[in-house]
Amino acid sequence: MIHYKLYHSVSDLPNTWDELLVDDIFLKTPFLKALEDSSPSNITTHFLSVFVSERLVGIATIQRVEMYVDDVFRKTSHQFFKRCGKILISKIVKGNALIVGNLMHTGQHGLYFDASSLSQDAFLNCIAEGLKELTSSVKQNHGKKIRIIAYKDYFENDPIHDSTSFFRRHNLYKAKVQPNMIFDVHPDWKSPEDYVSAFNKKYRRRYKTARKKCTDIHCKELSLEDVNTYSKTLYELYENVSDNAGVNSFKLHQNHFYSLKFQLQDTFKVFGYFLNDDLVGFYTLIRNHNTLETYFLGYKQDLQHPYQMYLNMLFDMVFYGISNQYKTVIFARTAMEIKSSVGAQPHPMNIYLKHTNNIIANTVLKLVVKYANPIRDWEERHPFGVSQ
Repeated sequence: MIHYKLYHSVSDLPNTWDELLVDDIFLKTPFLKALEDSSPSNITTHFLSVFVSERLVGIATIQRVEMYVDDVFRKTSHQFFKRCGKILISKIVKGNALIVGNLMHTGQHGLYFDASSLSQDAFLNCIAEGLKELTSSVKQNHGKKIRIIAYKDYFENDPIHDSTSFFRRHNLYKAKVQPNMIFDVHPDWKSPEDYVSAFNKKYRRRYKTARKKCTDIHCKELSLEDVNTYSKTLYELYENVSDNAGVNSFKLHQNHFYSLKFQLQDTFKVFGYFLNDDLVGFYTLIRNHNTLETYFLGYKQDLQHPYQMYLNMLFDMVFYGISNQYKTVIFARTAMEIKSSVGAQPHPMNIYLKHTNNIIANTVLKLVVKYANPIRDWEERHPFGVSQ
């Protein structure tokens, strides 16, 4: 007999949760505990287990997201778009959403099931039932109506696309979102020097120029104690970058970086950039088996251009991936052109979503998706090709 159970705290998860053969740190309890302890104020994560008889065979994370204008549109947003956005958000999106997956990180980090024990459609049916239960619970306990349901983020070759009948039956439509920028480490690159040598002349010059500009800044890894000491500065630097995103669906908890470092220890890496002993930038990495996941970063805006801080951070992330023999470095979405200039390539992604009000056509919701997560025109760079 196939059945599911919902949980609202990591401490209540079945003991067998971490025993499932899923190679994704984002679905393991240390990360989920860190997230629970330091989640954005508008995100609550729930957990769903699927059982065959009493054996755990599938898991999912579902996030309830409270979306309001001040959270989504930051102070740096263009005023015209902010006004238009307020109208769209207030009439269509404003309120609560249920997201199958992790809204805070690009990629499919919300689902796993044992395909030898149950079918994908049976697994998805359990998730759909869980979403119904959560919808009723949110209405009953918080007086809020779930307006949007979404499943995120799936590469074009993900097996989930085989379940078209399931998504059609539940009125979920498929929408393309910004691609995930992924850097593949060439097997011949045994050191960062090998990587730099592979650049064509144009991009080798750019690399040398960027490195020369940041000679006064030194980078060092931060310990748990360091992260605690610099906690306020780390958050302020993160805000500098986050607030300039214009459209964003959450803001991190002030304790988020410390919480992740505390729970994940060496699996979560924090690197700080110092100028005259002042912390002026940082980036974070999550070691996810043979994949290196880039996470949040921050820097002082007035130092970004003269020191080319962002570009140098990208180089340092690549260097770490090569030096530690990772197969891929996940750069996520946004800033796609500059990420492609260090060798990352775009991998298209899709989501499935619907509005729970049948009066609001999916075509209208598509406009909101395009507005909040536009597929921008950009020029892909080819640093290893022939110089142009």
